[in-house]
Amino acid sequence: MRIRSPRSLRFTLLLAAPLMLGACSSWNGKSDSLRARADLSAQTPEALYAAGMDSLKQERYADAQGFFEAVEREHPYSTWATGSSLMAAYSDYQRNRYTEAIGGLNRFIQLHPGHRDIAYAYYLRALCYYEQIVDSQRDQQGTEIAMAQLQEVVNRFPDSSYARDAALKIDLARDHLAGREMEVGRFYQARGLPQSAIGRFRRVIEQYQTTNHVPEALHRLTEIYLSLGLTDEARKTASVLGHNYPGSPWYQDSYALLVDGATPAADDRPGFVRRSLDWIF
Repeated sequence: MRIRSPRSLRFTLLLAAPLMLGACSSWNGKSDSLRARADLSAQTPEALYAAGMDSLKQERYADAQGFFEAVEREHPYSTWATGSSLMAAYSDYQRNRYTEAIGGLNRFIQLHPGHRDIAYAYYLRALCYYEQIVDSQRDQQGTEIAMAQLQEVVNRFPDSSYARDAALKIDLARDHLAGREMEVGRFYQARGLPQSAIGRFRRVIEQYQTTNHVPEALHRLTEIYLSLGLTDEARKTASVLGHNYPGSPWYQDSYALLVDGATPAADDRPGFVRRSLDWIF
């Protein structure tokens, strides 16, 4: 799954704006002419940096990376080198070169833990993992890693805009994990392995209560309980489904299965979902 965050570029350009202003006097605005010169070491760090920013604005990310890396290579002790290392990683990120971007961001975080843009570095690293989240039908180890990286942003920089966006992405990642559990649960159910399927559906209900997979998980449990002759458990499960998701088509399906039951539970007290799960399980 690749979900480009349009704010990524805006944030990066904002943090780089003060440096760009200082570089304008050294750069003529023609990145092609500078790129054509064989010896980049002859260029000032200001000019190289500005050329990189110009390439970024034109979405020429490979050129941008080359200029930023030239700053680091040719002028490692200049005031421009630190910002260039972050911008080079961003250029890799824009090119979907996530491994290279993560490597550059790891170095930046390790070498510059007190930098003013350290929060952005953590956030960009988390995005690199997040945008590699795969389809829910495949292994979700990458999703768990992405969630851990996003959670680190939330924990380290709780009051930042990066933390707020990371929290939203954590919710989406959790939905992917729940989707994987549902896939496996349906697989077991279709192959006549009810106990294994019950374990998967219960995990969705217990660990991923905020995802949109919960109604189906409750319905699948209702189906399985009925197939096992556990009518009371089926009715209780359908009642929880009806109480919390009364308009859901999954509830309608469960009600149709039970015919004479599945009356929604009349309990509006806080925490009813949690207590209901204890009641069922």
